[in-house]
Amino acid sequence: MAEAAHLTSAVSHDKPSYFEVLAQESLLSTVRPAVKHAIRVVAESKPERFGWFLLHFDEIYTFLDFLVEHHHLRKYAATFSEHFYSLRRDCNDSTNGKLSTKVLWKSLFLVVLLPYVKQKFDEYFENQRHLYNTFTSNKAMAPLTKAFVAIYPYVHTAWEATVLAYQTGYLLGKLDHHSPFLFLSGATLVNDLETTEVPLGPSRLSWANMSVPRRALYLLGRLGSLCAVGVSTGLSVGVFFVQFLDWWYASETTHTSLTALPIPEAPQDDKGTIDLHWKLCPVCHRTRSNDTALSVSGYVFCYPCIYDYVSEYKKCPVTQYPAQTDHLIKLYRT
Repeated sequence: MAEAAHLTSAVSHDKPSYFEVLAQESLLSTVRPAVKHAIRVVAESKPERFGWFLLHFDEIYTFLDFLVEHHHLRKYAATFSEHFYSLRRDCNDSTNGKLSTKVLWKSLFLVVLLPYVKQKFDEYFENQRHLYNTFTSNKAMAPLTKAFVAIYPYVHTAWEATVLAYQTGYLLGKLDHHSPFLFLSGATLVNDLETTEVPLGPSRLSWANMSVPRRALYLLGRLGSLCAVGVSTGLSVGVFFVQFLDWWYASETTHTSLTALPIPEAPQDDKGTIDLHWKLCPVCHRTRSNDTALSVSGYVFCYPCIYDYVSEYKKCPVTQYPAQTDHLIKLYRT
C-alpha cells in the first residue's frame, strides 16, 4: 500500500486520493500489532523482567500514543500516520495552519481513546461469549451481560458498515471525509506538500512576562513534547523497518519452491478413538454436552473440552492436525 500511494494523484490539488488516505489508515492499524508482537517476543524471553509490560501493554501503548498524537496534532496539525504521508487536518476556525483547541482534543479522543475503548469492548465480548457457550455458566450469567453478548454484534456491524459507507462515498467523490471519526472531529484531510511546522514556543518577551508557575507548566509541556519526538522518531524508523521486513518476507515466500517445503508427519493412528461410543467425548470420555465439531478432523467433542484443548495445544486431540478455535463448529440437535 505504501509503495503504490504515490502513483495515484488526487482529483483536487488539496484533497488527497483514496489510496493515500487508505495507506495512512493501514499504517495506523499496523503499528500497534507490530509493537505488541515485539513486546511479546521480549516478554516471553524474559517474563520476570518484561512480563508486566505485556500484561499492561494496551494502557502503556495508549499513553505513549496519546503523547505522540498530541505532539503531531499541535506541531503539524496531523496525526502521526497522516504526517507520514504528507497530509494534514484543516478546519474552518484554524489559524496559520494550527488546529483549534476544540478540534485538537476531539481529534485526540477519536484517534487515541475511542479505539482503546472499542478494543476493550471487543475483548470483553469475546471472553463473555466463550463463557456464554459453556454449559456451566450460561445460566448463571447476569442479565446485563447476556444482553451485551446479544446486542454487541449488531453494534459492531453498524460500526463497520458506517466506516465502509464513508470510504465508499469518499472513493466515489460523494463525501469530503473518508472516515466518520474525521467528520466528527470537525476537520478535513488535505495534502500538505510544504509540511510546515506550527510554532509552539513563546517569544523571549512572553517568556520574561511569564510567572513561575506558568514557566513550570511550559517546561513540563516541552518535556512531554521531547518525549513525544523521541517516540515519534522511533516509530518512524520502526515503520520503515516493519515495511522492509514485510517486503522481504513476501519476496521470500514468493520465491519458495514447493519442492523445498518440509514433508509433514504421517497422520496419527486413531483406531483407539474409533472404539469409543459415538455419544462419548474423545477428550473427557464422558457423554458429550454442547456438541462441537472440529472441522479439520471431523470429530465431535464437548465444547468446553475441545475449546480448552485447542486453545492450549493448537491441534486436534485425536488426529494431531493443526487447529484453531475458529475451526470449532457448534452442533444443534432438532
